[in-house]
Amino acid sequence: MRPKERRDSGQKDLFRTRLDQIVDMGHPLAKLARTIDWGFLENGFGAVYADVPGRPPLPTRLMAGLAILKHTHDLSDEALCDRWLENPYFQLFCGEEFFQHRLPFDRSSLTRWRQRMGEEKLAALVQESLSVATRTGAAKPSDFSKVIVDTTVQEKAVAFPTDARLMHRARERLVRPPKTKYRAYLDLMHRARERLVRLAKKHGVVLRQSYERIGKHALIAHQRYAHAKQFKRAGKALRKIRTFLGRVERDIARRIRDSEALRDIFRRPLYLAERVREQRQKQRGRKVYSLHAPEVECIGKGKAHKPYEFGVEVSVATTLFRSKGGQFVAHVKALLGNPYDGHTLAVVLPEMEEQIGASIARVVADRGYRGHNAPPTHQFGVFVSGQRRRVTEAIKRELRRRSAVEPVIGHLKSDHRMGRNHLAHAQGDAANAVLAAAAITSAASSPG
Repeated sequence: MRPKERRDSGQKDLFRTRLDQIVDMGHPLAKLARTIDWGFLENGFGAVYADVPGRPPLPTRLMAGLAILKHTHDLSDEALCDRWLENPYFQLFCGEEFFQHRLPFDRSSLTRWRQRMGEEKLAALVQESLSVATRTGAAKPSDFSKVIVDTTVQEKAVAFPTDARLMHRARERLVRPPKTKYRAYLDLMHRARERLVRLAKKHGVVLRQSYERIGKHALIAHQRYAHAKQFKRAGKALRKIRTFLGRVERDIARRIRDSEALRDIFRRPLYLAERVREQRQKQRGRKVYSLHAPEVECIGKGKAHKPYEFGVEVSVATTLFRSKGGQFVAHVKALLGNPYDGHTLAVVLPEMEEQIGASIARVVADRGYRGHNAPPTHQFGVFVSGQRRRVTEAIKRELRRRSAVEPVIGHLKSDHRMGRNHLAHAQGDAANAVLAAAAITSAASSPG
């Protein structure tokens, strides 16, 4: 069933005062609420639902407004619920006519709505934010013909991945996080063992030995030896932790052999534990850096203070020159698989043109885009820092603007929840990046 959308009835209540009579209608949120074309969002998001019997979903304006407010003000779902209940401007923005003293939605409704919409539908929020910018005069359509493209890492909310600890946790616990390169191998095995043992206890699988006490001691010994740079002893403790994990895996496999239900329960934990136990420090290809987020990738960006970051690579495109409302984000996209920067343009540029509704005349990028695979129509419109051929004086001036994308990325990370992503799975990575871009664009295009 499609959502029952809200319309302003214009009615008054004897015992309640309308929100538009008690708030300042010149407030930026009130102006933005009047400028957004909610009908466009209702048509786009409503297409996800089927007209079948059942409980109607929550109104599109309510859920889309909550998503924008969450990332604009850098709030968690719980904090957003608290703020919405006490802030009349938040309620007005989401389409309420009278002040509400109880939440008309549940906190988990936000999660379910994001998952139902997905990256493709949520991109309509960025598209509408750019439309608002052009309607209010904060930006001109011609501003989006020249863009700066760069990539950054959207880190996942995971702990630092050390191998021993993760193998220990995989034995004991059902889920836990990580964060670097060599120390990855202690934590991972420690956590994998913890995870399996906890799951076995939960479902009544009696193990021959759980290694809870001596496994913890082996982890502590490894950490002390590694800190003291006694790497032979640290390696011996790590091998011991790996052995404990393998014994627990085989013990569980024997005990659940005759139960189809238990095999279904343990299939994924055993698969992750096996991957953690078998992977090595210098192996090539995909590795597990987190048990609760196995999609996390290790990305090296050459930063001296942070050699490796754990999350997903995100492409960010901004306008080349500053518009009246500021530096607008024209497009964002989470890129799975840690691709080479230059190989992202084949996907990013066509999507960007479709989103902004105009062709891109020029793309400015850093040296990481050398040897790019831009579509044939844009091959000669991409200019990379340090390029000498085909560079006129005007293009030289534009290349000096390339670093303007850096403060935009900084604002996305520090103010709009892209610095540490708490949404689950690869779909959460994509949704978080899009919502952060919609929030920063809405804030820049807000009238007043």
